[in-house]
Amino acid sequence: MHDLTPSQIVEALDRHVIGQADAKRAVAVAIRNRWRRRKLDAELSREVYPKNIIMAGPTGVGKTEIARRLAKLASAPFIKIEASKFTEVGYHGRDVESMIRDLVDQSVSLVRTEQAKVVEEKAQAAATERLLDLLLPDHPSSAATGPASPDLASGGNAGGSGFITTEQSGENRQRLREVLRKQLDAGALDEREVELTVTKRPQTNVMFANMGLDQMDPDMSNMFEKLIPEQTAHRKLSVKDARVVLVEQETEKLLNKEKIQAEALERAQNDGIIFLDEIDKIATPGSVGGKSGGGSNSPDVSRQGVQRDLLPIVEGSAVSTKYGTVHTDHILFVAAGAFHAAAVSDLMPELQGRFPIRVELQALGKHDFVRILTEPKNALTKQQQALLAVEGLQIDFDDAAIEAMAELAAQANTTLENIGARRLTTIIEKVFDQINFDASERVAGGETQLTITADFVQEQVAAVVEDADLSNFVL
Repeated sequence: MHDLTPSQIVEALDRHVIGQADAKRAVAVAIRNRWRRRKLDAELSREVYPKNIIMAGPTGVGKTEIARRLAKLASAPFIKIEASKFTEVGYHGRDVESMIRDLVDQSVSLVRTEQAKVVEEKAQAAATERLLDLLLPDHPSSAATGPASPDLASGGNAGGSGFITTEQSGENRQRLREVLRKQLDAGALDEREVELTVTKRPQTNVMFANMGLDQMDPDMSNMFEKLIPEQTAHRKLSVKDARVVLVEQETEKLLNKEKIQAEALERAQNDGIIFLDEIDKIATPGSVGGKSGGGSNSPDVSRQGVQRDLLPIVEGSAVSTKYGTVHTDHILFVAAGAFHAAAVSDLMPELQGRFPIRVELQALGKHDFVRILTEPKNALTKQQQALLAVEGLQIDFDDAAIEAMAELAAQANTTLENIGARRLTTIIEKVFDQINFDASERVAGGETQLTITADFVQEQVAAVVEDADLSNFVL
């Protein structure tokens, strides 16, 4: 990701997200500026803060999809989180600092995966040696389950007396080990069973989920993890499955955890990106100067509390995690919201000031829907074709059918609630409702190809769109 120019980032996003050029450009420039900042000297670099972004626009126009695709492009720590899941400290729910802990967890996972690839070859070799030890144990009584190893009981060069010297025994064992190695590499022993000792540490964050362990002091969280002993179990696995377990164990031995954690903290602080979705849900509609006119029982109390808690995180503060302290000054925040019932100006002025770049995403129309149905690599039409091809049914679309589905989606968004491109999913499902149900019977009856026409689309959907009462339930 660091090597991509803004135009290349936009080009990559164009393959999945239709339109919204302004939002793509803003995100691409913000990402590139992270790379540019890295090239500055340390003193100036500390003074260059990220230009946080707010994307405002109706639902279903691509805000979240831009974030999803950006996450796949980025080699930087990235998390997407819903602003509506947070509550003010003192209320039941998660506090805003947990997003930073989630970001660090993701960063640790990212760095660990990269380091695991570096030591992969050594881990594979060590796992092979351990498998050979399991297949050819020192004591015959603990031999692996399955057919006897070749030549294990032969006398080798023992002579007529049947006596085998220590040296001869070692040579025989080494030859047998090499035979097993070749069989192992060829996959001939994949179905043999071996017995492994597997160690597992209980997941304390799951065990104490209802107690809010993620909000505990990191030192206390670590204390809980140390108090609960590791669980050891003996399991019989096939050689194929055992190799996966052994490679993981050997990888864990080769990794430098302290180095991983230090690099993960550094990346989270300097390259971390947090996509804060549904930020409009914590805005207070009708507020003046960031002060709500609601009474003490108003939900605005908690909304404003979340904004106040979010403000120091976005401005820059130190957050304690179980891996160390993270400074949030250079984390990039990209916020998004539909802002139907509220406006960006309904956020606290201080919070607005920390999001200097604002992008308005445009509502989608028929032309956009046609492009969405045909251009992306994962277009809904292509997904439907792939699903029915599994049954042996080939689906083709007339250009007029694509136009008809786009027109019906635009019409439904006009007469009903405007839910953007998500309406296309409903239209597609309605068009293919009967075909999805009886596809196997069609193929069994000899029908292996079907062309979707505009008349067929109208027959399946038009009546529903025209009936306003029925549309409310079906579309």
